[in-house]
Amino acid sequence: MFEGKNVTAIVVAAGKGTRFGGDLPKQFLKIGGETVLEKAVAAFEVHPAVDQIAVVTGGDFVMLCEELCSRFAKVRKILTGGAQRQDSVYEGLKTVTDGLVLVHDGARPFVTGDVIDRVLEGAYNQGACVPCVPVKDTVRQVLETGREAGQEAVPPGRSSRTLDRSALFSVQTPQGFEVCLLKEAFAKAFEEGFSGTDDAGLVERLGHPVALAEGDYTNIKITTREDLPEEDKKMDMRVGCGYDVHQLVEGRRLILGGVDIPHTKGLLGHSDADVLIHALMDAILGAAAMGDIGKHFPDSDQQYKGISSMKLLEHVKRLISDEGYKVGNVDVTVMAQKPKIASYIPQMRTNIAETLGIEIERVNVKGTTTEKLGFVGREEGIAAEAVCILYK
Repeated sequence: MFEGKNVTAIVVAAGKGTRFGGDLPKQFLKIGGETVLEKAVAAFEVHPAVDQIAVVTGGDFVMLCEELCSRFAKVRKILTGGAQRQDSVYEGLKTVTDGLVLVHDGARPFVTGDVIDRVLEGAYNQGACVPCVPVKDTVRQVLETGREAGQEAVPPGRSSRTLDRSALFSVQTPQGFEVCLLKEAFAKAFEEGFSGTDDAGLVERLGHPVALAEGDYTNIKITTREDLPEEDKKMDMRVGCGYDVHQLVEGRRLILGGVDIPHTKGLLGHSDADVLIHALMDAILGAAAMGDIGKHFPDSDQQYKGISSMKLLEHVKRLISDEGYKVGNVDVTVMAQKPKIASYIPQMRTNIAETLGIEIERVNVKGTTTEKLGFVGREEGIAAEAVCILYK
């Protein structure tokens, strides 16, 4: 509560983070062992005036948000956002009935309690308040028209003028509002088909003044990798290796790389015994320091009996994606006296590339014999080894 008014924080984490790059949106990447989103939510969790928190995220990341936010007692709702930021904020706003609301970017992990205090005071006194910091750089305004919407590159050859820097401020979040005022602003915007860049802009269209509160230069929004703390900027690259062996027996299908290969014998195992994919999964899990396939898919668990190893590979891909990793490339060697696998390799590469979500050029599969030496040479079994690179 703030001065007797209920306070709700809406943390918007539905952006895709296309300018940052990578599989995971920037709000799910880790800074100092904790995700950007967790840090943002934690600031409101510990603030004594905040009563409840709603987190708005993309449809594909609801479960991940639920897991990350499970430790926060004030997070009451995890909501699915819309196509634009404005739509996402509105999804959160619909769950609030009265009091004050704070709308915060899930990609701003360094907001302080002092900034929240100042915004709440401004919103309480004037109905709408945004935190700002003075612009440090000289700013020039392009005078000619014709700039495409969303264009961020410097427009060469255009005439421009210098603006008075003393009157310019960079806007941050959280932005604070009386709930009824912000709902009125959203209703007007949707009715007129208007899309604003921030919530205060919608309130301004009602003719209502927006107060300014002192922001903080450390309250940055993570937009590109350069915005990360120095120790988190470097790309984390991991190398993993895997090795697996399965016995050849009669009465089993021979599955390698997700391809059903005609042969007199097949590989024995709890699943489909795809030794190629098993070695690959161990390499991927090893690179991420997440154990091995025995840990994640024990042969004592009946749900994995006869399962396609390609489905298990899908699960491994999700596991590493949740940790922010992406597969760089994989190289797998299959050791078999018989059958010859050369003609099946293109389909194996396709299967692996599609499952891991990478280009086929990043997948290599090759076969070799052991010159009739050992258990492979005696056609008692097939072995495979794999190497992969992960990065984030």
